[in-house]
Amino acid sequence: MKLSELNGLAPARFIATLRGVFEHSPWIAATACERRPFSSIDALHAAMVEIMESGPADAQLALLRAHPELASKAAIRGELSNESNREQAGAGLTRCSPAEFSRLHALNRAYDAKFGFPFIIAVKGLERSEIIARCAERLERDRASEFATALGEVARIARHRLEALLEE
Repeated sequence: MKLSELNGLAPARFIATLRGVFEHSPWIAATACERRPFSSIDALHAAMVEIMESGPADAQLALLRAHPELASKAAIRGELSNESNREQAGAGLTRCSPAEFSRLHALNRAYDAKFGFPFIIAVKGLERSEIIARCAERLERDRASEFATALGEVARIARHRLEALLEE
């Protein structure tokens, strides 16, 4: 879809079109809708990221918690959003060896127990081994730093999703 077409959609259609950009968080698209028109994908992305970053802490936490675990049982059962499924498959997470699967699940459990939200990383361009290593590294951080990092990763994921969805 062209950005000019998106700009011209009725609010409900605008929000529905962007529903998958920020995982299960239509409040971001709804607020962005009020700021139309956008002159570029960069401008749309910047507005949506600013909305996310200025949102209340509980809404930000809900956004983080809406992201699925990487290589989760839900992923194996095909229960992820189309966007998450495509991204995880592209990174090879649907083809983990039993050892990789076990390690990633252990890291996911430890990460969620420590931070209260799932490990989030923009997987595009990363190999499974890099993803696993980064999760282990980020487990050593404090919650405030990791919260900010996770929001930054959500912003990167959103950018990739907008690029896949729209053309200038």
